[in-house]
Amino acid sequence: MSTADSAFWRGRRVLLTGHTGFKGAWLALWLARLGARVTALALEPAARPNLFSLARVDALCDSHIGDIRHSAPVLAAVQAAQPEVVLHLAAQALVRQSYRAPLDTFSTNVMGTAKVLDALRGMTSVRVAVVVTTDKVYRNRGTPYPYREDDALGGHDPYSASKAAAELVTASYRDAFLAAQGVAVATARAGNVIGGGDWSEDRLIPDAVRAWQAGATLQVRRPQAVRPWQHVLEPLAAYLRLAEALWRNPALAGGFNFGPNTHEAASVGSVIGLARDAYGRGDTELGDGLDGPHEAAWLALEVAHARSQLGVRPRWGLHEAVARTMAWYARQAEGADARALCEADIDAFERCP
Repeated sequence: MSTADSAFWRGRRVLLTGHTGFKGAWLALWLARLGARVTALALEPAARPNLFSLARVDALCDSHIGDIRHSAPVLAAVQAAQPEVVLHLAAQALVRQSYRAPLDTFSTNVMGTAKVLDALRGMTSVRVAVVVTTDKVYRNRGTPYPYREDDALGGHDPYSASKAAAELVTASYRDAFLAAQGVAVATARAGNVIGGGDWSEDRLIPDAVRAWQAGATLQVRRPQAVRPWQHVLEPLAAYLRLAEALWRNPALAGGFNFGPNTHEAASVGSVIGLARDAYGRGDTELGDGLDGPHEAAWLALEVAHARSQLGVRPRWGLHEAVARTMAWYARQAEGADARALCEADIDAFERCP
C-alpha cells in the first residue's frame, strides 16, 4: 500500500507553509513527486547549509518568502494558491530558542497560525487544512505515560506552550468559522524527527554530525531523556494520509498523534549510540542532565487513534531511521546530490511493506 494516494494529489492545489525548513523542504519534495501544484510560504532558510537550497526546492513550487506573522504575505500566498489543501508547518520549532526569544516564539506559533487560518475564511476553494503542532503540546506529568489526544494541553517552556496555544487557536477557527464553511481542520502532533538535511541548532543529530565531521566531541546534555523518535518521512506520510482522509470524511477533524509505537520511545543516549555506530566514528561526552533550561525527562505518544482512523503505522524502526539518517549525511558530505538522496529515501520508504 502506498503511503500517499498519488491520484488524490496529482494536480491538487496545495498551500504549504514552512517549506524552507527541514520538514517543509522534505514535504515540498514529496508533494512535487506526487504531482501536486504547490504554492509555498516561509521565511528565508535560517540554517547554513540547509536542505531547501541544497535540494533546489524553490524550483519545485511557487515559492514565496514572507513572514506568517504579517497578514499581507499570508493573504498574497493564499490568493496565489487558491488552495484546496493547506498544510501549515511554518513555526519557530526549537525549545532552547524559545527560551532565548519567547515573544518571537509566541508571535510566530500562535498569531502566525491565527493569520494563516484567518486567511482561509471565505476561501471557497479550501476543503482541508492540517496544522502541524508537536508532541510537546501536552501537560507533561514527568512520568512514563503515553499521551493521548484527549489529554490536557500545557507547556512549561515557551515553545511547548505556544504550540498548545496554537491547538486552541486552531480548534476555535474550526468551530467558529471553518467547519461551517466546509473546511475540515485537524492538528498533527508528531514526535521527535530525524533525517538527512537537518542543520538546525540544538538538535541531537545535527549537533552530532557537526561535531563528528569536525573531529570534535559531542556534548550531550540529557542522555537519559526519553523521546518518541521517528524518521522525517513517517510524520510527512501521516500528514498526507490525514489530508486525504479529511477530504473524504470531514468528521475526522480533530487532533492526531503521530509517532513510533509507544514502547519504542528511546533515550537520547540510545539514539546517539546508534548514530555513532552507523557513522563509524565520533567521540561523545554525556552530561548529568542538569545543564540548560528545563526540558521534559520523558515523553511518548499513544498512536492508536491514527492507526485505527487513518491506517497510519510506523514503517521504519529506530535502527533503520538512524542508519538512513547518518548514511544521508555521510553521502552528502562526500558530494552526493541532496535532492537525489531525499528521492532515494522516499523511494525506499514507499516500497517498505
